[in-house]
Parts: sequence; C-alpha cells; structure tokens
Amino acid sequence: MVQKARKSWLMSLALVLLIGLTLAGCGSGGAGGGDPVAQPPQAEESKPSEAAAPQEKSGKGEPVELIWYMIGTPQKDTDKVFEELSKYTKEKINVTVKMKLLDWGDYDTKMPVIAASGEPFDIAFTCSWAFNYVNNSRKGAFLELNELLDQYGQGIKDALHPAFLEGAKVDGKIYAVPTNKELPAQNVWRFNQQLLEKYDLDISGVKSLESLEPLLKTIKEKEKGIVVYAGDKNIKPIIPFDLVDESLPVGMPLGGGEKLVNILETPEMMQAFETMHKYYNAGYMAKDIATLTSSDHDKTGKWFADKANTAPLADNLWSASYGYKVVSTPADDPLVYNWSVTGSMNAISATSEHPVEAMKFLNLLNTDPYVRNMVGYGIEGVHYKKIGENRIELLPASTESYAVPGFALGNVMITYLQKDDPDNKWEEYEKFNNSAQNAPLLGFNFDPTPVQNEIAALRNVKEEFYPPIMTGTVDPTKAVPQAIEKFNANGLAKVMEEMQRQYDEWKAKQ
Repeated sequence: MVQKARKSWLMSLALVLLIGLTLAGCGSGGAGGGDPVAQPPQAEESKPSEAAAPQEKSGKGEPVELIWYMIGTPQKDTDKVFEELSKYTKEKINVTVKMKLLDWGDYDTKMPVIAASGEPFDIAFTCSWAFNYVNNSRKGAFLELNELLDQYGQGIKDALHPAFLEGAKVDGKIYAVPTNKELPAQNVWRFNQQLLEKYDLDISGVKSLESLEPLLKTIKEKEKGIVVYAGDKNIKPIIPFDLVDESLPVGMPLGGGEKLVNILETPEMMQAFETMHKYYNAGYMAKDIATLTSSDHDKTGKWFADKANTAPLADNLWSASYGYKVVSTPADDPLVYNWSVTGSMNAISATSEHPVEAMKFLNLLNTDPYVRNMVGYGIEGVHYKKIGENRIELLPASTESYAVPGFALGNVMITYLQKDDPDNKWEEYEKFNNSAQNAPLLGFNFDPTPVQNEIAALRNVKEEFYPPIMTGTVDPTKAVPQAIEKFNANGLAKVMEEMQRQYDEWKAKQ
C-alpha cells in the first residue's frame, strides 16, 4: 500500500542513490576527443557464468524488441543510449530494448491506465510507492515469475540476498525482480556537524528519542534562528512495530508475536508521543509543524537534528549534496520489511508477447556489468569517462542529456564507482544487508478487498489524527483516546479481525 511515510523513506533513499549513482556530473561543454562511443567488451571479458547460461546469443530469427517503462524525467539521449545498448543485447540474447520514461509525477497515474488498456509492453518499474507492486500483482497486471526465474533468471537469484525474494512474494508467488541495493531500513538521527563542533556535543550515547534531549536543550538555549528538531507533518517517533498497512495503526511488535495490536493502545507509543509533545512545548520544533507539507532545512542549513532513513555511506552523500557536513548515529536496528524489499522492482507485463526474452534481459541487467552500467550511466566517452578499471567520472552530458534514476534500474552492486566513492562502497552495502534481521511480517501481504470500505474510512481518521499526535503538537493523553475512539467507530475492529485471519493463514503455511 502506498503511504506517505514509506514514500518519504523511499524518496530519501532514492536521493542518496541518485546522488551516488546518477547525478554527480555538473557543468557544461563537450566530451573531449576520440571515438565517443564505447565498444562492447571482448567475448572473454563478458563471458557469462554457468548460472547465466540463458544469456547466450540465440542467433535465430529477427531480434525481438522489448519495451521497458521506467519512472523518471524523460531524457534527450535515452534513444541514443538504448540504440547503442541494443547492439550488444542483440548479439547476446537476440533482443533490442527501448526505454520509455514517464515523469515522476505521472508514473503512478499513467501506468495503471497503460496496463488496463491491454497495450503490449514487456517490462515496467514497480514498487511500494509507485505503480503499486502488491495491488497490481493481484490485479493480474504482472506475470508470475517463479518458473521464468528458475529457467532464465538464475543469475538474478544468485545475486540477490534471499530476503529480497522472500519479501517479493505475493500470496506465495514472485511477480517482479527486486533491485539489488540496500536491503533493510534503518532510522538514524542526523546532525548538522557545524553545530556539534561549535558546542563540543557528543552523539555517541544517542539512540533513543529521549537521549536527544540534552543536545536539543543546548542548541535551543545557545542558538537563535535555528530549527532545533526539523521536519514536517509526516515526521514520527520511532515506531517499534511492523505495520500491516502504513495507513492504519495495526502491527506486530518487532520482537515478534502471534497477535496484531493497535499501536495507539501500547505504552511504547504513548511514551513516544509524550516525549514529542514535551519537545514541541520546549520550542524545539516549528510551531506549525503539524501542517507543514515539506521542509527545506537541508537547503538553508538552519537546523540541528532530524530523523532520516539511511543507506551505507549516506553521511558522505548527504554532506556532498547539502554542501556542509552531516553526520548520523543509529536510532534503531536495520530490519528487512516488505516495503524496503519492494522499494524498487521491475516486473514483466501480463501483456508481454516476449516474456522469456524479457527475463533474459532482466538477467543480463542484473549480472552483466556492461549492460547495467550503460543503462545507468550512458555511453562511455559521451556521458562518462573511465578514470580507473572500475571507476568513472561523469561528464556534463550525464546531467544535461542522460540522468536516470540509478536505484530503479537493477543490480547497483555491479555499477562503476564514481570519482569520490570509497573503494569499499559495495562491500559496505553487502555488510549492511547481511547485518539485518527480518521484520516479523516479511512476506505477509494483506489483501484489503474484504474490508476496503472500512479501510477508506479509517484512512480519513488517520489523516485527521496522525499529524498532530505524531508531531507532538497536541497533548497525547487527550488526543490519543479520541483517536482510538474514532478508529473504533469506523470499523477498526473488523479490519483487525480480517488482518489477523489472513496473518494466521499465512503463518500456518510458513
């Protein structure tokens, strides 16, 4: 289910990856002399592994053209890049590829229409926040991929952490290939390093919301014109539950259990709400935070602390993007959720006339560095130049003519390092992914169909109560009981009963 909290999370991580993978180039001018078009690697350099055997050139018949819908601002050089790429894919698997980019604001509205129209296409980006993966899988928009993965996608299965494929299951079946990137989600407290240094503040002991207080108090007393704790109406304290649906207050404790709970009735959440209210009354947050739809504190630099979701080396990327030093410390442990696994995926359309070829291409995209780097970075000598065996520098054309969302395009761990990336970047990603535990609801996807009318009403209640309660704007001892009463009056008990029934059935099959 597409919800603002997780959309905010994904877009935050998208920013991290876009900075690191696609948007580092700047300036203007040409690409220098010599042949501007990179030549495909020699056969011995790109020889597929045994696991990737289906990638070998078929050599029979006319090549198949694959249509790939992708989220992102349309780019001037997209056709140019894919014409060059298709020379290689034609030789390898007898396909050519055409990418169609739909702008960020249009993708989630246009793709369902395209899918419902029956228009034949082959591959489409899908996720938990755009062209919703779970909903469209159940509607029949995507092909079930279990057998195709076994036959033609073994390289994908070898590359992915097992939790990716487990979290991608909808009613026990896989309908899209998750992007091999950061696997878990983890909250961090971020800090403006300039203010930490100015007042010699130590963040090594900070983890809980309550442990922030001495630092916030110091900045409030000594700095003027600073938002001490920054954010907008969508900020929340740490929620120690795996939520069934982000729009509803129903979840399983992160420590596990058998029964779903209304998180608003738990002592953990009441303590968090009371702390947020204390911070609001102390003036740490903007007075109108419950109605703010966005915050530009990263641009102004007039802030001290906030909460964000992280990825490996995120501090470096945030700092480079903002133009001043940002540091962070963990606020909780990394966990693998359904929504973190399904944050970036590529599905094969149910209307595809070439599903085998589509899977062969997805396997190439996730295993062949030449394919993945051209899709992500463009053409060597035009959009980037090599400055090492596995390191590149983006040229001006990368931002002027071919800046695509790297996090959405397949296995990021076989992409080139950029100029300022540390040598161990992808090792850090592997370490981060392997450090995570699975959240208790990983693999469970609730079907809202039996209670969709109640859920529609409950979402309106959530929109009414969550911003003031979560931001600490109101006294939780008064507002939370009112919220609970209104949730119950609009059918929460019936929805929870259906959620529990489906969860019990799913759990019995594990």
